[in-house]
This record gives sequence, structure tokens and C-alpha cells, in this order.
Amino acid sequence: MASFKTVMKSGHPPTLFAAFLYFDFCFAIWVLNGAMGPFITETYKLTPAQTGFMISLPILAGAIMRFPLGVLAQYIGRKNAAITEMSLIILAMGFGFFYVSSFNDVLAMGVLLGIAGASFGVALSLGSGWFPAEHKGLAMGIAGAGNSGTVLAVLFAPPLAQAYGWQSVYGFAGAIMAIPLLVMIVFAKEPPDREHQSFREHIACLFEKDGWAFNLVYVITFGGFIGLSNFLPTFFYEQFAVTKVEAGRLTMLAALMGSAIRVLGGYFADRLGGILVLTVVLLAAVGSFLLLTTTPTLLLTTILFMFCFAALGAGNGALFQLVPLRWPSNTAVAGSMIGEIGALGGAILPNAMGLSKQYTGGFAVGFLFYAAFTAVVLGCLALWSRKWVGQWVGPRGKVLAPAGTAAAPASQGMLGGVQRA
Repeated sequence: MASFKTVMKSGHPPTLFAAFLYFDFCFAIWVLNGAMGPFITETYKLTPAQTGFMISLPILAGAIMRFPLGVLAQYIGRKNAAITEMSLIILAMGFGFFYVSSFNDVLAMGVLLGIAGASFGVALSLGSGWFPAEHKGLAMGIAGAGNSGTVLAVLFAPPLAQAYGWQSVYGFAGAIMAIPLLVMIVFAKEPPDREHQSFREHIACLFEKDGWAFNLVYVITFGGFIGLSNFLPTFFYEQFAVTKVEAGRLTMLAALMGSAIRVLGGYFADRLGGILVLTVVLLAAVGSFLLLTTTPTLLLTTILFMFCFAALGAGNGALFQLVPLRWPSNTAVAGSMIGEIGALGGAILPNAMGLSKQYTGGFAVGFLFYAAFTAVVLGCLALWSRKWVGQWVGPRGKVLAPAGTAAAPASQGMLGGVQRA
């Protein structure tokens, strides 16, 4: 088993750090409306369904923007794409600070927050691009741990909103975005694994069954993570009548667990296999959602969310250990596609919870729905993995040896636009 020091020597740590910081700050900005949900709901007297839609809009916008950014990164480079995106985010935060004054403006701001949500595929591909296949899972886990930006948002946005007004938080966010932008410019280096391919080759993974299988798993792992991250401040505030700041702190505990465990998910996926890790975490997620339908106490609810976030976070890391094995030559585009569809899954959960609250008076039906959905995906994973093992991945989802054999089926599938499994 390679040591952490050995893994770092096999790649370019400054680029990995820059990718982590870039994703971390982008993620924090992406979930700002969710972190400030109770404030916005109170200001405009929103119904539960309106709150759910308002929270889900940045998720939807970010999902739609991910794939175009991934394609752009293939042509101008991942570092340049990241710099371009962060520059646009700073401009978008200026709009939020100076011009948001109505609920329609909040919805428009939700679309602009989606720019930050587009960073996922580029950040992970940039961070892991310098590392060999056997260490990409850990490298992607470290870069992907930037979803800890949720922690920054729910920890700092509510007290800032309470002290200065929630519109001012957009201004603070725009100012601090200069930090990852400067780090990216100074320390990051474009990875050498970029290939010049036609647009048809870039999008070929959209027409493969494996791509949509990965999408569905990611709807649960990442969709559940981002959906819950955005909705939990509102959930804690309404379910347990805690203060808006306390709701943010409780959300922070759960989100921190999911972000930290993502790195371990990638690490154990490298060691034990991504398929095995995904199976375990999906089982854990089903159990967590079912237990939450019983409306437990505040303490037990918080513990269950921490456990659930840990499972979803590990699943995110495990899934993206498999992505570069299946699509070794266009990981950025494949990752953006999977991230795009997965993020759309994040929009499902806030709307489901809002509708559940509005029409049943509680959140149990929303949790039950997501538990059933997760169970179906778990069953599908068991069927899909039987075709994957031996073709492009080894037993339990480990790297297929020798390394050269892993790329052949995937490359042929991409170039031909036809799934071979």
C-alpha cells in the first residue's frame, strides 16, 4: 500500500491544492441560497414549495453549465477554464450585492450561482491529471473534498446575513473568490493528459450505457449530498424551531462529515475497489433515509444526517475512482457529464421535501421516496457491475492489470459511440 507521501510524489501537489481550493470556494458560493434559505423565506414569506424551488434552482443551473465548461476545458485547458469561471463568479456576486431586491431577483441570482456549480468536472480532472491511474482515486477524492465549501457556506453565511443583511453575503463571497483565483494563476500547471479530440469524440460518452449508469448512481450520492446540504438549514429551522444560525451550525456538522469522508472514499476505492465501496455506502444511505422517516429527536436526527452524509461523501469519492478507468482519455468531459446529471438529482430532493411538507405537513414522505430510489439504484449497480468487471475494471472495481488493458474497451466504446457491455 503506497504511503501518502509516495502518492503525492507521483503527481503535482500544487495543482492538486489549487484544484481543491478552486472547488471549495466555488462550492461554498453555489450553496449560498440554501445556507440563507430561512432568511430568504422569511423576507418574502415563501411557501414550502417555493422555498424548495428557490433552493433547487442553483443546483439545476450548475448542472446544466457543467458539461459546456468541461468541453471548453478540453480546448483551452482546465486551468484556463477554471480562471475564466472564477472571474465570471466574481461578476455574478456583484450583481447579487447591488441588485437583488425581490424574489424574482433571488431566482435570477440562483441561475448565476449555478456558474459556481459548474466547476466540478474541471476541478477533479485538473487535480488528478498529474497522477497515475492507481492513485487517481485518492487525488480525485482530495480535489473533490472541495465540497467542504458547504461547511464554509452554512458556517459563515447565516451569521453574516444576520449581522449585515443576507444580500451583503454575496458581496463578501465575491471578495474572497479572489483567493482561489490567485492561487490558481500562480501555482497550478495544466496536466499533460490532455488530448486533441473531435467534438464527436468528446460527447461520445453521452451515447454509452455506462455513462448513464454512472449518472444514476451519482444522482443518489452527489445529488443527495448537494440536495441535503442546501435544504438542511431550512429543515432544521422548520422541524425543530432552532435559530437560523443554529440551523446552519447543525448543517455544518453533517456536511463536514460528508466532505471529509469523500477523500477516504477515493482512497478505499483505490485499495478495495470502487464497486465494493459504492455497494456499502448505498446500503448505508437507504438505512439512513428510512430511519429519518420516524422523525427522531434533534440529537438523533443530527447523528443520522452525519452518518448519511458520510455514506454519500464516500460514494462520491468511490464513483470518481471509476471514471478515469472507464474514460481514460476524456475524463474531464465524462466527469462533467456525470456531474451534470448527478447535480440534477440534487434538485429533486429539495423539491420533494418542500412538496412533502406543504401537502402532508411533514418531511417523512420525502425521505421515504429517496430511500426507495436509492434501493432501486443499488439493485441496478449489482447488475451493471457484473458486465464491467474484467472488461475495463478489475474485481470489486479495482484497477485492471496490466494497466494498458483498461483503456482499450473504453476507448473503443467512446470512439465508436456504442456501448460494448
